[in-house]
Amino acid sequence: MDSAAPEEAVPPGLEISLGSALELCRLGLATMIDIRQSFEIEMKGAIPDTVHVPLFEVKLMLGHALTEDEQDILDAGQPKDMDVQSFFTTINRLHHAHDHLLLCVCNSGRRSLAAAALLRSLGYPKALSVAGGFQAWKKLQQG
Repeated sequence: MDSAAPEEAVPPGLEISLGSALELCRLGLATMIDIRQSFEIEMKGAIPDTVHVPLFEVKLMLGHALTEDEQDILDAGQPKDMDVQSFFTTINRLHHAHDHLLLCVCNSGRRSLAAAALLRSLGYPKALSVAGGFQAWKKLQQG
C-alpha cells in the first residue's frame, strides 16, 4: 500500500495550462492575476503584464478565515494598500468591462486554485488557475 498522501483532485474546468493562458493573454482575451504576496514577487520575480492582487490579503479583507500557514505568509510581507472597494474595482474592470478570463497565478499552482474558486464564489465565473504557476513560467523562460 502506498503511504504517500493522495494528490488533491483539481475541480473540473478550474485549471488552464500555462501555454493556453499565455496565448489567451497575448490575444487580449484574458488577464493574468498574480496572487502571490509582494515579498514573493520581490524575491522570485514577476511575470510581465500581470495584475498583482495578493490572495491572503483579499481573503482577510473579505472576512474569510486564514489557515495558520496563510497567516504566517501574510505576516512575512508588507501589506498591499488595498481595500474592498479597490479590489472589486480592479476585478470588475478586468472581468466585466473587458469580458476577460481571470487567470490566477501563484508560485506553484496550488494557491491559485483557491483564488480561482474564491473569485467564482464571488460571482466571477470566468476565473481559472494557471497550472504550475510562476515556477512553470520560469522554467519556460529558461528553455
